[in-house]
Amino acid sequence: MFSVKKPDTGELKTSSMRKRRDSQNGCVPNDGQKASMKHPVKATVLQKEVSLLSGVCLIVGTMIGSGIFISPKAVLLNTGAVGPCLLVWAACGLLATLGALCYAELGTMITKSGGEYSYLMEGFGPIVAYLYSWTTAIVLKPSSFAIISLSFAKYAATPFYPGCTPPLVVTKCLAAACILLITLVNCASVRLASFVQNVFTAAKLMIILVIVVSGLFMLAQGHTKNFSNSFEGGSTSFGTIGLAFYNGLWAYDGWNQLNAITEELKNPYRNLPLAVLIGIPLVSACYVLVNVSYFTVMTTTEILQSPAVAVTFGHRVLHPVSWIVPLFVVFSTFGSANGSCFTAGRLTYVAGREGHMVKILSYISLRRYTPSPALIFNGLLAMIYSIPADIEVLINYFSFAQWVFYGLTALALIVMRFTRKDLPRPVRIPIVFAVLMVLISCYLVLAPIIDKPEVEYLYCTMFIFSGLVLYYPFVYRKVRWLNKYIEPITMHLQLLMEVVPAEIVQ
Repeated sequence: MFSVKKPDTGELKTSSMRKRRDSQNGCVPNDGQKASMKHPVKATVLQKEVSLLSGVCLIVGTMIGSGIFISPKAVLLNTGAVGPCLLVWAACGLLATLGALCYAELGTMITKSGGEYSYLMEGFGPIVAYLYSWTTAIVLKPSSFAIISLSFAKYAATPFYPGCTPPLVVTKCLAAACILLITLVNCASVRLASFVQNVFTAAKLMIILVIVVSGLFMLAQGHTKNFSNSFEGGSTSFGTIGLAFYNGLWAYDGWNQLNAITEELKNPYRNLPLAVLIGIPLVSACYVLVNVSYFTVMTTTEILQSPAVAVTFGHRVLHPVSWIVPLFVVFSTFGSANGSCFTAGRLTYVAGREGHMVKILSYISLRRYTPSPALIFNGLLAMIYSIPADIEVLINYFSFAQWVFYGLTALALIVMRFTRKDLPRPVRIPIVFAVLMVLISCYLVLAPIIDKPEVEYLYCTMFIFSGLVLYYPFVYRKVRWLNKYIEPITMHLQLLMEVVPAEIVQ
């Protein structure tokens, strides 16, 4: 992760490829003749092709993965009773909305893609932003992509191995195929990736509707036993309640995804806050109602013992067509993986554009207008992370770092209220929202560590700050001796992928 001076040879190749693109589109005269511009050439930048509907689907589709269908029991395990469990799910929805409103002000004030990276850059400068990109682009985003793809592979392969667990090699290969397919889709077209996201989001909302309607029907028939004395036996421990919120908010993770693609969102001043106000309450309602449906049909013990809660629910309530539940879990995980890939590529692209990663990662496709190198980079890392058997352990320890950066981003909003008063603020939230977000982030970072301190948290912290070892020589000092190795590699990759630096549009 370092910046290098853009090579002259690369600039020549860029100019040549752009002229060839213009010629193929009929926009450059041949033999001195003027050509009629039937199809005006777009500037080589990321295009504004994400509508309000696609924005809502990106938020909803990324937030709703496999967790609510497979293992929503982590919140129940830490709360100890039905009543506190439902309250935590509802409260997590409010907290996610709170954070998203903070991001709505930031996203309409700083209309750059990259989400937290761009806001931390403006609020605290390049070092904090670099550490965020180092941690997120190298570990958090690709490992999350890998975990979701492994979940997809597990449930896609299960029907072919009835009564036993699918072989590990089959799961790994299927996960790699999923990563490859999604990466290719995202490299091919923003519209295609948005279409895939919209379709799979509709599919997961459909199965949620089936579960909710079935559960409410059972509830109306008098299945209310689990809701009597629903707060009896609830936990009052500071640490365990913190862990319950931690697990609940993990299920809500993705509320900030739209900020990663602000530059591609149509009318971001309107559509960004509107998508947030539509998408997150929708997900919150889905999560609470799905849990109510589960508690209507199963006891707390049965939920905690079930390896896949939604599948157990399906066998009891949807018996003739219970097979639709695992099928739609597959659809849900694929859609969530697509959303994860879509936004992760933009973070890497913006970090490369700011000089915090190699420049080739900031190039975009001359034909497709997608950040292909950044997407491929994220896909390759995801494939590597899908190989170890204990990748989930890695992400569990690193996920506390995500809340460190969420808190810093909310703090950046507070800081810029005083240091960047000149910036326009189409959306302006009460400052108390940002203060609450900072306090909640501190609690969620410290509670698991205090409750169960482990040395792995120290290793993760050391990894985050180890990025400074590369930052000082390659970003801050901008050493030149590496250019002779990087320039030919950049040039050949640029020719191979037909990518160029983004044009500056006035």
